[in-house]
Amino acid sequence: MPYEMAAGMLDRLSGIAVSSERIHTLTSQVAQGLSVLEVMSLGLTLAPSREVIARRVAEVAAGRFRRPVLVLGIDGAYVPSPPESARGRRPGQARFRARRATWSHAWYEAKGFRFYLLDEDRIVHVLSWHQVQSEDGLGQALQKIKDEGLIPEDTVRLCVIGDGAEWIWKNGQALFPEATQVLDYYHCSEYLHKVAYAQYGQTLQALEWVEATLTRLYQGQVSAVLGGLRRMQPTSAEAAKAIDNCWVHLNEHRSRTSYGRFCRGGYPLGSGGIESSNKFICHVRLKRSGAWWYEASSNQMLALRCAKYNGTFDQVFRRYRQKNMGA
Repeated sequence: MPYEMAAGMLDRLSGIAVSSERIHTLTSQVAQGLSVLEVMSLGLTLAPSREVIARRVAEVAAGRFRRPVLVLGIDGAYVPSPPESARGRRPGQARFRARRATWSHAWYEAKGFRFYLLDEDRIVHVLSWHQVQSEDGLGQALQKIKDEGLIPEDTVRLCVIGDGAEWIWKNGQALFPEATQVLDYYHCSEYLHKVAYAQYGQTLQALEWVEATLTRLYQGQVSAVLGGLRRMQPTSAEAAKAIDNCWVHLNEHRSRTSYGRFCRGGYPLGSGGIESSNKFICHVRLKRSGAWWYEASSNQMLALRCAKYNGTFDQVFRRYRQKNMGA
């Protein structure tokens, strides 16, 4: 919730009156320098411990013939951010009527990942980490988690799922080369629909072509689909561009589209798990109406929200007390 609302609720529930500015300052202090790398080296990790993760895996694996599927979803979510020139107050601002800001905000990508277990019709959250960061920064965080032995690769079947972004698969392939890789089914379907509507228009033939093509992909016939795209005679320049883009996309991810085999193996076809993480960790708080965040502030809030969903929120405050109060 917004800081002002949090201040009011704290007053009503506890009788402790604290200004919204003080809550903002305390939040920044608690999250200052909080990262999956530094905190893990101090033994106060944003991620659950190896023992906690092993226990969750064992609970999902109980009574099963095959090892459970542990999914690594990777994605990005855009965060509104103002320029540095928007910081502070203009001289004499209080003596003038409110005016519309003269700056325009930009969008920064909060890259994140989520590990979760599949348990029939539900997912079991393991850990998340989201930050406004480069693809290398995300890769370093994943590397640290792997090096710490938090991912029990010998007791699970690891799966990496994502859309077509190159940075997703670069990190997934480099860190977990043995994992099953799945291109999000619905992302793939979007490419096919673009081809169908550009080639056949809003017709029944377009829908039939999409369904037939998805069926071939489900049956592992990606080579047949690629050949069919090459033989298509474009009806317009738009159709030619859509066909070419789809061919390049499917050819690049051809080993990640055997959806029938993935389904039989119990692997997910859609990236809803990481999309949900984007929503509840990032969008719900950082994309409130009229909200905008400096990069440092957004990363501090994201770190705290990751700790909340990872079940390690209390550890973060214990770190703050040890660092600043000697408790």
